[in-house]
Amino acid sequence: MSCSNAEEIFLSLKKNKVNVRYGPGFDFPIKYVYKKINLPIKQIDKKENFRRIIDLKNNSGWIHISQLKPANSLIATEDKVLFSKPSIFSKPLANIKKGRLLVLQKCESNWCKVETETFKGWINKENLWGSIN
Repeated sequence: MSCSNAEEIFLSLKKNKVNVRYGPGFDFPIKYVYKKINLPIKQIDKKENFRRIIDLKNNSGWIHISQLKPANSLIATEDKVLFSKPSIFSKPLANIKKGRLLVLQKCESNWCKVETETFKGWINKENLWGSIN
């Protein structure tokens, strides 16, 4: 799966620790815990203040809206190269490994400006999971 389409709603985790529950309420037990701020997830359902989500690995569950924010991140679904400008002819800055979390700055044409912990640059939109709108 790559770019988002009109039916897909991507969100990002707001905190470093986010509980995922079996159902849409605090009385449902915790299924698992995410420990990665900005991790992109896809909303697949909603009920009151909870959103049913699925991640890149097809894990699913319910998260309270206070733990979510508008999408600001992507995950590389294959190894990629980060460039200094939106062109394969510009200077390569870093190799981005499959599974790497990227914080989204903006997108233009077939390129997105992203940042990692150590680099900022441009990456081709292909094989990215998350919202690139």
